[in-house]
Amino acid sequence: MRLRNLIGFIHPRAAVVLHDLAMVTLAWWLAKVLRYALMGDVSGAPFVAAEFVIVLAVQGATFVWTGLYRGLWRFASLPDLWNIVRAAVIGALTIGVLLFLYNRLATVPRSVLVIYPLLLILLLGLPRLAFRFWKDSRLDLFQAAPAQRVLVLGAGRAGEALARDLRRDSRYRVVGFIDDSNALRGARLHDIPVLGDIEHLGEIARESAAQMLLIAMPSANSAQMRRIVTRCEACGLPFRTVPRLEDVVAGRAQFNELKEVAIEDLLGRDAVQLDWTAIREGIAGRSVLITGGGGSIGSELCRQVTRLGAAALTIVDSCEYNLYRIAHEISASDPGLRLRPLLGDCGDAVAVERAFVQARPDVVFHAAAYKHVPLLEEQLREAVRNNVLATETVAAAADRHRCAGLVLISTDKAVNPTSVMGACKRLAELVVQAHATRSATRCITVRFGNVLDSAGSVVPLFREQIARGGPLTVTHPEVTRYFMTIPEACQLILQAAVQGRGGEIFALDMGEPVRIRDLAEQMIRLAGKQPGRDVAIVYTGLRPGEKLFEELFHPQENYAPTVHAKLFLAQPRALEPQQLDAALREARAAVDTFDEEALRRMLGRLLPAFQPGHADALPPPLPAMILQGDSA
Repeated sequence: MRLRNLIGFIHPRAAVVLHDLAMVTLAWWLAKVLRYALMGDVSGAPFVAAEFVIVLAVQGATFVWTGLYRGLWRFASLPDLWNIVRAAVIGALTIGVLLFLYNRLATVPRSVLVIYPLLLILLLGLPRLAFRFWKDSRLDLFQAAPAQRVLVLGAGRAGEALARDLRRDSRYRVVGFIDDSNALRGARLHDIPVLGDIEHLGEIARESAAQMLLIAMPSANSAQMRRIVTRCEACGLPFRTVPRLEDVVAGRAQFNELKEVAIEDLLGRDAVQLDWTAIREGIAGRSVLITGGGGSIGSELCRQVTRLGAAALTIVDSCEYNLYRIAHEISASDPGLRLRPLLGDCGDAVAVERAFVQARPDVVFHAAAYKHVPLLEEQLREAVRNNVLATETVAAAADRHRCAGLVLISTDKAVNPTSVMGACKRLAELVVQAHATRSATRCITVRFGNVLDSAGSVVPLFREQIARGGPLTVTHPEVTRYFMTIPEACQLILQAAVQGRGGEIFALDMGEPVRIRDLAEQMIRLAGKQPGRDVAIVYTGLRPGEKLFEELFHPQENYAPTVHAKLFLAQPRALEPQQLDAALREARAAVDTFDEEALRRMLGRLLPAFQPGHADALPPPLPAMILQGDSA
């Protein structure tokens, strides 16, 4: 019993080192014995203590230098054998040089330096391979079919829970954990060892013969996820991840549900810290009306408003299917909510008036808009009618019915607009600001950039193109855009809605802009392919109305921080009320007569940055170029 306790106190690594040093001693002694025996000297080799000290010191240092102890006997494989070969050969050469300097090899025949590394390779390699064969044979006796060997990245609570669940799944065998915590190095969870850190993932994956990598770090931020995914991609093994904490909390995923890593996991930012008390007080028990409620932003606003305890929700949308889909989802999640889906166009003043009479909303979120930049370049009348005049119709209705608040969902393309879409959204901002000065309704504008995975955005387009085998179409190698996730954008919209006093333009902190070329390459790699080799990237040139980069503020807006770290306040650049009213009258007349030239003149007069009808003002389109190699 005492002997067993003593052995238990010996660290497994220390036992391996002692074994290897014993094998070094045996190999050196056997090499000398064999050499003298072959020469017919039956008296045997002379024993020289200093000689053995040099051999042990040199060979031990060589083992550490070659990384022999980063692997485990349980997972011994060809990389371990290669390390043994390197250590034996380098050790023998170094020993020979030192013994020559010590005593001119007086007690060591030259042939010993040839026999010794061969014996050492056998004495170190055979026990390791035998131990692995024995362990694998024991496990295979209890498994009907060979299980897939997996490494779990993350030895925290999520990793421990995932490993515990996988023990009950015969398809997987967890062979080890990977974790950067030094405190966990050499530890065991459920008798599964922590093998090392993320930096050595490739080496550990080879040594452990892993077949899949499972990322169990739900609290990792996007920068950490990018680092982890880069290491996983370098291994060439398939990898999956558990959902992010915010997805689990929001009910969009189960805690230990395995899924492919999505681009949102790499481009999203740290979780938004919101004043949920103020938000809930502003929404709970209120009647809320959301225009464009079937769209990407509108539907997520519907979900979050429902979860915040709204008493009634009216959804207005012109797309029948989108309206049906979100209404069905909301009614299933909260059967007690007074839900009113209304099919209608916000440009229809009669329909809008009817919606406000029925809903009597306290808060209105105006998300209905056309947003596809190149398409709207040829649809000026519809862009003005839907994005400008419909906004005026909704804002006027909110004023007449004394709504507490109106929030316009705007875009970064409204800053120095060069496109029809941006110009119309900028004019919509001016409409809401004008109402803020003469209405009891708190009229607020929230401006942000591109939303990941929203309908018509670049992410779903790239997914479709990858599924077809490519190519992925990128307008320009240097084009950049701001991105945020749909839930994050909607949460910040709600924060701005309760924080604003009326007349403000809030801009959301979009983080750093993302180069679309990098986004395309990353999505190709996440699909298990290589850019240029498996899926090409074609550069097509900037389309009408597009810019190389977007801006969140105009230089004259003098933006300033607010009490919330991710909300900034822009100083409104208001228009004279008479000038705006005259422009709206001109726009209505031009829409009624389909006079797009008059609309272009009106926008160009109000917005100096907008150059109507000057496609040649854009950078010249690139010739079609195809990325032939991975340039990441």
